[in-house]
Amino acid sequence: MADLGDLRVPPGPGAPRGLTVPAAELAERFSHASGPGGQGVNTADSRVQLSLDLGTTTALTDTQRARALAVLAPRLAGTVLQVDAAEHRAQRRNRVAARERLAALLREALTPEVPRRATKPTRGSQRRRLQAKRQRSEVKQARRRPGRD
Repeated sequence: MADLGDLRVPPGPGAPRGLTVPAAELAERFSHASGPGGQGVNTADSRVQLSLDLGTTTALTDTQRARALAVLAPRLAGTVLQVDAAEHRAQRRNRVAARERLAALLREALTPEVPRRATKPTRGSQRRRLQAKRQRSEVKQARRRPGRD
């Protein structure tokens, strides 16, 4: 089987020069995929599981590693990120799809969170809030026991 080589992640926020994950750091496992395949469905190992250990990879800086581990924590097994691909009948297409998914996950995880800008409530929303408070106050006053006047 021809090797697909290093995994390239295009430049973006958090990785201005992009990333190159060496092929030696990627682990691929193949297994039977469910779904279409005709006669070869039970003989071809077309499902691909692609794994990358974020804790030991040389592709990330310490800052990038910390951010990726924090963002991807729910998806990790220890420090290993695993991606599956089984939507194609051909193993090579699934290998390419798994690499694309892994690159997209890494790029998204490395993008720093943009802080929210505090904004003033609009005049209309302030007016509606005060009107709702007045209306609620009137409802509660109407429930009171009448005075002895």
